[in-house]
Amino acid sequence: MEETYDVIVLGTGLTECVLSGIMSVNGKKVLHIDRNDYYGGESASITPLEELYQRFNIIGPPEPMGRGREWNVDLIPKFLMANDLMGIFEKRRFRKFLLFVVNFREHDAKTHHDVNPKKMTMREVYRKFDLGPEVMSFTGHALALYRTDDYLDLPCLETINRIKLYCESLAKYSKSPYLYPLYGLGELPQGFARLSAMYGGIYMLNKPVDEILLEKGRVIGVRSHGEIAHCKQLICDPSYVPDQVKKTGQVVRVICILSHPIRNTNECTSCQIIIPQTQVNRKSDIYVCMVSCAHCVASDGKYIAIISTTVETEDPEKEIQPALQLLEPVDQKFVSVTDQYIPKHDGTKNQIFISRSYDATTHFETTCDDIRDIFQRMTGATLDFRDMWNAHTERNKKNAE
Repeated sequence: MEETYDVIVLGTGLTECVLSGIMSVNGKKVLHIDRNDYYGGESASITPLEELYQRFNIIGPPEPMGRGREWNVDLIPKFLMANDLMGIFEKRRFRKFLLFVVNFREHDAKTHHDVNPKKMTMREVYRKFDLGPEVMSFTGHALALYRTDDYLDLPCLETINRIKLYCESLAKYSKSPYLYPLYGLGELPQGFARLSAMYGGIYMLNKPVDEILLEKGRVIGVRSHGEIAHCKQLICDPSYVPDQVKKTGQVVRVICILSHPIRNTNECTSCQIIIPQTQVNRKSDIYVCMVSCAHCVASDGKYIAIISTTVETEDPEKEIQPALQLLEPVDQKFVSVTDQYIPKHDGTKNQIFISRSYDATTHFETTCDDIRDIFQRMTGATLDFRDMWNAHTERNKKNAE
């Protein structure tokens, strides 16, 4: 451990592991440390099932749950953008709107149909296609994946591109615009960890961090059990630097084990449901994602549904009741309320770059934004995964030769 590294990463959450992989591919010498003995941090997948019960101090699991090793339960559910609310696509006006979006090309004025994408607001576009408030709510929150309605009065270009991404992703696999890894989301941070290791990154799990060392207000290393690893830059999640982050709110998540698929979803083995804020008189959407034994995350015949939303009252469990009613009956539920943190500074002065807490959404958009933002602050360059892929491909060619 007592060496000098370009970057030290603390925590193996998805954000940290992706950045570790990127830095390693870009030729940086990386040391990656986690105080836990498993990958994933807050975004881990818990196995066996017994460990999930222990984590929430609940006696069990009962025998009908099957073998514990058959379970991989995500603590923070997310889908990757790649059908349960698609009935609305049959609406004639909405179909016309979707055709406009699918055929839209930013630099081809012929596809704009009198819509100025940099000046006309999305509210005006909805009005142009005579779409009502219900369709607007569905489109903005379930397709464009906005968390508030602020986008309505902004230029429509970004929203059109978001909906276009959804439609193209849906067309790619015909049933869903999302991807989900077998054995749970915990496979993602491990995958990027392996990528980092391929390029010389060193990983240490179950390694406590006693102190982050500074000199003249800049990070110079990390101390652990008397050993010191030096670095030029440091990446970490909020738990490693509690004095350098501020609380912005809370998220309530409820993991539910079911013996049936969610009602009115055509017996789907996986689905996402977004309940727009306006439908339940809230400021925040409520998210539900469901996966099953088809994804190697549960015993045969079992389903895992996870509800999440931003806390707005003193009774978080009551806030998720509209979603919980969709899942009944529930075999077992596990409730957690977690604080949300953002860094107090951008890291450019002390070279400590802190990730944001994972929000209530069931997609990776805000996580990807955080990764891009941290990379830009660390390097001064814009992150382009194509460059990373090209570098990886070129390396593989050389190794093959």
